[in-house]
Amino acid sequence: MARSSSELVADVERRLEEIETLEDAPARAKATGIVQALLELYGAGLERIVDEVAARDDGALAHAFTQDELISHLLLLHGLHPVSLEDRVLDALAEVRPYLESHGGNVELLAVEEPTVRLRLQGSCSGCPSSTMTLKLAIENAIRKAAPEIEEVIAHEAKGASDLLQIELAPGMRPAGDWLTAGALPDVAAGRPAVKRVGGRPILFLALDGRFYAYRPECPACGEALEDAPLLGVALTCPGCGNRYDVLRAGRGLDDPQLQLEPVPLLVDDDGLVKVALALPA
Repeated sequence: MARSSSELVADVERRLEEIETLEDAPARAKATGIVQALLELYGAGLERIVDEVAARDDGALAHAFTQDELISHLLLLHGLHPVSLEDRVLDALAEVRPYLESHGGNVELLAVEEPTVRLRLQGSCSGCPSSTMTLKLAIENAIRKAAPEIEEVIAHEAKGASDLLQIELAPGMRPAGDWLTAGALPDVAAGRPAVKRVGGRPILFLALDGRFYAYRPECPACGEALEDAPLLGVALTCPGCGNRYDVLRAGRGLDDPQLQLEPVPLLVDDDGLVKVALALPA
């Protein structure tokens, strides 16, 4: 079975690291020189292909290239990507915006000054520690995918200019959280909250007005499991203590504002499959 683009890239990075650890200096220099020569050869050939496509394409083929993860990676590697850095950052934010809006928040791009991006958090994303972490995971993955040359993302609160979130993306660094597929979740879409294990962890999934939401499945007040908790409108009620939580507003307590469910970053891909990010606790 053919390996995915991410697997191919990871394999190349691993092999390059092995070359760097060679104790034989002449062998290490020779191997490095071969890699550099191959990069220059394939880069020159790829540049000619891009020039030929640009001379004959109406934009459709170039767009298709940018949507392919492996081709896009190669174009970025050789400085040939047809989409500007700012446009790619905007596309990355557009990818996560539905998730932010579903939790009453939003994000605005302030500036792109390579290797830094500055954002402004809005709505419930501003000043909420739990939402800050979920935003960090979502943005970290989206920007790593669309603009790997960005090394730092700084977000400001909607009011004032105090730094709320800073993400440092070192070159070649794996993201702090990986998006894992939970599936289409037909039962949840039918209006029944359900707990499903993703990446070995239990996640509570809910659907409201055609949108999916994900939370840790424990009540923050009593620790009771929420798998069988009834959902009435936006209110999820703990069967143990009766506390209610607003699933539309990042799980905020309706009876006790000090309580809040722990949201899990969630996205729905183009195939309708639900994905969640789990590596860091929110």
